[in-house]
Amino acid sequence: MKPHRTYRLRAFRRDEDGATLVEFALVLALFLLILFGLIDFGRMAFHYVTAEKAMHIAARVAAVRPPACAGVPEFHLIDPDNTDTTPPDYGTRCNAGANVCLPAGTISCAGALTNSTVAEIWPIVRGTLPNDANPDALRFSYAYDPNLGFLGGPYVPVVTVELQNLQFRFISPLGALVGLTGATAPTGLGADIAFPAMSVSMPGEDLAHGSAG
Repeated sequence: MKPHRTYRLRAFRRDEDGATLVEFALVLALFLLILFGLIDFGRMAFHYVTAEKAMHIAARVAAVRPPACAGVPEFHLIDPDNTDTTPPDYGTRCNAGANVCLPAGTISCAGALTNSTVAEIWPIVRGTLPNDANPDALRFSYAYDPNLGFLGGPYVPVVTVELQNLQFRFISPLGALVGLTGATAPTGLGADIAFPAMSVSMPGEDLAHGSAG
């Protein structure tokens, strides 16, 4: 081999002019992964915190408005299973004894804008949720509690507003950015994930039967 060719080959092996560019590309991909990850997970944290506050307001509204579900009684009725020879007087507390008030169990339904209570609550929570959320992500429950209410009085259940079955959508290609760093992206990274479910319960008041309802 001629001397000048040997020199060129050795010089080529020692040449590191492009190493900085390669290192920069790897560091840039890692930086972008961290940056976009912070943005997306920050978005999810924002939605969660604001949704949690909105759900407390929603439960408060539901506790003083007409039921969002069909079939919720308007008043506490006497339990037909009561075998006392002298029926309890109207005004008797439901927990004063066995079988005073008729237990209505738990009545649940998904939110629908055709209901006036849901139509009032939905704008309160809508802005805090992922963009593709629909009213049926809200679920309302009215559970009988013998410690609430009295015979002949307005039906007073425990009212629960629940948020469920939502997906959070990432806007950043996190999986692709991991690939640019030379690592293997975990399965599902950057794909839609389940938005945390949450629920708030509180005793109903008069479910809008009172004079100020």
